[in-house]
Amino acid sequence: MADKSCIKRLQKEYRALCKEPVSHIVARPSPSDILEWHYVLEGSEGTPFAGGYYHGKIKFPPEYPYKPPGISMITPNGRFMTQKKICLSMSDFHPESWNPMWSVSSILTGLLSFMMDNSPTTGSVNTTAAEKERLAKASLAFNCKNPTFRKLFPEYVENFNQRQQSEQLVAEVSPKPSVEGEARKLIEKVKSMEGNINKAADGDHMKRNRKQSFPTWLMLLLFSIFGVLMALPLLQP
Repeated sequence: MADKSCIKRLQKEYRALCKEPVSHIVARPSPSDILEWHYVLEGSEGTPFAGGYYHGKIKFPPEYPYKPPGISMITPNGRFMTQKKICLSMSDFHPESWNPMWSVSSILTGLLSFMMDNSPTTGSVNTTAAEKERLAKASLAFNCKNPTFRKLFPEYVENFNQRQQSEQLVAEVSPKPSVEGEARKLIEKVKSMEGNINKAADGDHMKRNRKQSFPTWLMLLLFSIFGVLMALPLLQP
């Protein structure tokens, strides 16, 4: 059971977040348990996480803010293990470094900053930038399958549905690449066949002409040589 001071503190922090949202961060308590918060971190531009939406959970102790919370990630992300506690100076891995002045917004800001880094820690994983980019693209679809995510973050679900509808509309309006590509290949193949047939016909025609005209050229050449030989005595002084 949470202390009254703990409940008041968390309620105050939630009101503060609603009044002054933190960039790239959304956090909301569970309707049934104020000690359990869920968050969404939006991947920063210029990083492999750009375009990603990372859902996670913060579990506060009843003694909060005098004891630190546990932090975990639910969405596959390529930086942290899922469903495992992440070791941070602001988490329950390091109670000796915890500062009661830290809030939910400062905790998640620190988590987002640490996510963009490559420093190893308990709960982290080592993946390529390409893998992080792939997971970022698939993150929203993954999140929307989670009932808790759909309940706490309906605006992201609406965003995903609109995106799906837009992609479906584009697919219906645009010709299918495979059909268009096959038609283009077929046309090119027909044109190529026509060209080969014309070349073959022209070649046969030229061969026939050469066969017919070759004797004529030979006779003209012989008459020319004979004429020159006969004229040579007449040209001499």
